[in-house]
Amino acid sequence: MEAKTIDEVIVLLEDIIQTSCDEESTIGYFAALYQKVTIAVKEKLNTNYFDDDARMEQLDIIFANRYIVAYYNYKLGKKNTKSWEVAFELSKNNDLIVLQHLILGMNAHINLDLGIAATEVSDASSIQHLQADFYKINDLLASLVDDVKNDLSMIWRPLVWILKRVKKIDNFLINFSMGIARDGAWKFANELVLEKENFNEAQCTALRDDKIAILSEQILCKGTLERILFKIIKLTEWGSVSHKIGFLRKKL
Repeated sequence: MEAKTIDEVIVLLEDIIQTSCDEESTIGYFAALYQKVTIAVKEKLNTNYFDDDARMEQLDIIFANRYIVAYYNYKLGKKNTKSWEVAFELSKNNDLIVLQHLILGMNAHINLDLGIAATEVSDASSIQHLQADFYKINDLLASLVDDVKNDLSMIWRPLVWILKRVKKIDNFLINFSMGIARDGAWKFANELVLEKENFNEAQCTALRDDKIAILSEQILCKGTLERILFKIIKLTEWGSVSHKIGFLRKKL
């Protein structure tokens, strides 16, 4: 199941969101965020925000389809990238807070999928012309994650208290969602586009996938202090999963 237009992307993401609400699945957190990103990209088209609207629309569709296909592969028990398999499996972890689930989705989608999508709309001779728009689509996603963090802090007060006092956690979340993920994805895109010309695309992608799947471990914040503090946040995240998905959609 793949989208051919941005409007179809939005519809398919809506299906994932509604299914997640029905199943009380935390997968819906990232889907709700990502639908907003897609809408934001659509609204930016033909406004001189992007350097090349046609290319950006194509990139957005290819990029989104990697998530959509990964989701349905997971639901059907089919083979997936390791990065998405880890993210989807961790959606069952009831100890993670909303923000962690969002960043797990971003880890797979930005650090792996965005670079792959970039090579589908460019080649080694033209990829440098894509950089500005590549960063812009990532910045839209990152800005919405920051909005989510602020909104969640308004509802679940311990989150803002903890993030302010435990800089290690706060800085990790901010850096992951902003510069580190973006720059790493761009570097990967440039490496992959060269490997495609040398017919080493599959090996390059597999190595990157392994690395990003391992990176998910950092998002779990396994240190004793981090676990205790995140447990406090988790205990104050009142409401069902579907309620939280609804909140994310409304506040975004």
